[in-house]
Amino acid sequence: MGQRLSILAGALALLTASTVLPLSAQDESIDIRSRVISHFKVGSDETRFGEFEFLGGLELSSPSSTLGAMSAIRLSDDRSSFLGVMDTGLWYAGRFERDELGALTGVTGFSVSPILDAEGSSSSEKWRFDAEGMVLRGDEVLVSFERNSRVDIYPARAPGGSKPTGSLPLLIPLEEFRSNRGPETITVAPEDSALAGAVVIVTEKSLNAEGDIYAAILTGPSKGVFFVKRHPPYDITDGDFLPNGDLLLLERRFSIAEGIGMRIRRIDGSRLGKGNLVDGPVILEADFGNQIDNMEGLDVTTDAQGRSIVTLVSDDNHSILQRNLILEFRYLGDDG
Repeated sequence: MGQRLSILAGALALLTASTVLPLSAQDESIDIRSRVISHFKVGSDETRFGEFEFLGGLELSSPSSTLGAMSAIRLSDDRSSFLGVMDTGLWYAGRFERDELGALTGVTGFSVSPILDAEGSSSSEKWRFDAEGMVLRGDEVLVSFERNSRVDIYPARAPGGSKPTGSLPLLIPLEEFRSNRGPETITVAPEDSALAGAVVIVTEKSLNAEGDIYAAILTGPSKGVFFVKRHPPYDITDGDFLPNGDLLLLERRFSIAEGIGMRIRRIDGSRLGKGNLVDGPVILEADFGNQIDNMEGLDVTTDAQGRSIVTLVSDDNHSILQRNLILEFRYLGDDG
């Protein structure tokens, strides 16, 4: 681990509105090495994939064993900095370097900080801090955890040095959460959408009797449990809303025979509601013929030209056989 950073030292990362703020005084900096990924399809300079245009990416490595297990990522409004969670019980944050066209070229100021529980404790015990999803809501950061299923609320100004200020009721009965297949996705609907800023969670693979995936709207007048149609062998790993209120869901598959696959499904936001079963078309699909790994995190942002940009991050499970990837695409579909 690198040296301790003070709260005034620099621009490590968190984002509320367009402000860039540090995680906490207890951040630890990590040396990050970046390798540019200029082509998404191996051996091809093709840029169009389904409804997406590949903009570029990075493969991250570090002499520190702390790097890895990145399960969610959120970017600042100007897309220059990022905050995320690792499923090893850590916050991570940093800044992007970009070329004149906006393509990723590197990462600077990368730091980590322990996630604290209501008692102010941190732990390396996986079941206590298996952080899988994260989203910003005003001056709060919401984190969804598996195993010990919950959604905790942290102050956005200094999440890494703070205990949660509260939790959101999950609405899904606790007995329906599978131990390692619980609240995987947490996101907030646009204020001007039908859900008017409501918080939405989707589980990875907690299924009802019909084999559909448990999900819920946690806040607002439409709150309640709904379901997402599952299409095996894919399971949900993250999601975020497009500006028009439709929901993008990131999914992955893994098998010894077929290896790892990734896809993105688009869900009609007007169908999200208590008791509903929702489904939608696959708008991007990739496998090991592309530059992917265990893709775990997805964020939708808007660039200076008003275009929807989708950023993906992978979880390497701290395995020498896997990679830490950050990939960016321009979404070409009708996003309203």
